[in-house]
Amino acid sequence: MVTAPPRVLAIAGSDSGGGAGIQADLKTMLALGVHGMTVVCAVTAQNSVGVQGYWELPCEAIRAQLDSVLGDIGAQAIKTGMLASPEIVATVCDVLSEVAAPVVVDPVAVSKHGDSLLSAGTLDAVRERLLPLATVVTPNLLEAELLAGLKITNETQMMTAARAISSMGPQWVLVKGGHLPGNPVDLLFDGRQAIRFPGRRVVSLHTHGTGCTLASAIASRLAMGDDVASAVKAAKEFVTGAIAGGYPLGAGIGPVDHGWLLRAGVGAAD
Repeated sequence: MVTAPPRVLAIAGSDSGGGAGIQADLKTMLALGVHGMTVVCAVTAQNSVGVQGYWELPCEAIRAQLDSVLGDIGAQAIKTGMLASPEIVATVCDVLSEVAAPVVVDPVAVSKHGDSLLSAGTLDAVRERLLPLATVVTPNLLEAELLAGLKITNETQMMTAARAISSMGPQWVLVKGGHLPGNPVDLLFDGRQAIRFPGRRVVSLHTHGTGCTLASAIASRLAMGDDVASAVKAAKEFVTGAIAGGYPLGAGIGPVDHGWLLRAGVGAAD
């Protein structure tokens, strides 16, 4: 008898260009061998050169999607991405507060091109409602600066930001250092000690979807039974390969290659 793979629910926005958002989440989940499900919270008009607009879905539509999926299918892990308004954050948190599955929060604030994806008051709602529900939150440097309210130019400041964000309630904080010069170092902090994840710099223009992909990969590995540190390690390896395989698309920044494992013939659980 065929059994279902682990199930992961992505709660995020749609990227019409296919490189980030819900589309990146589902591609990552497929590549890693889990069943991906979605709650679409916003629709973007987006391509390789920027975000031309976004439209939030009504909260009742978001709540209906959550109730439909979780009430019938359930999830072994949940990933949140673009939650564009305080009302959407509240709607999602009302449901997640009753769910036992681990929650990976990608605190999406701006697009790869610098376009804001949040309305006024949303960052406060993320701090106050969403972060206390997070198993792990995965800010890049800009997002960590916004959440912590400080400038980050080195690894010491990354650690300071991780401590500040940890005080907001998540179990783990992963501050991603890829935007600093040199080989990247990410810091995973559990409120007491930090784990350093050094990596190699992959030089590529085509990095659209990196943050969504990493968070979804972490959620996928958690659903498969990894602990947080092991999930982060495996997810970083997956993203490094995806960045290395990034390809040009349109006139601007192309996506990472979510299918690189499949093309390389590598098993999802390797």
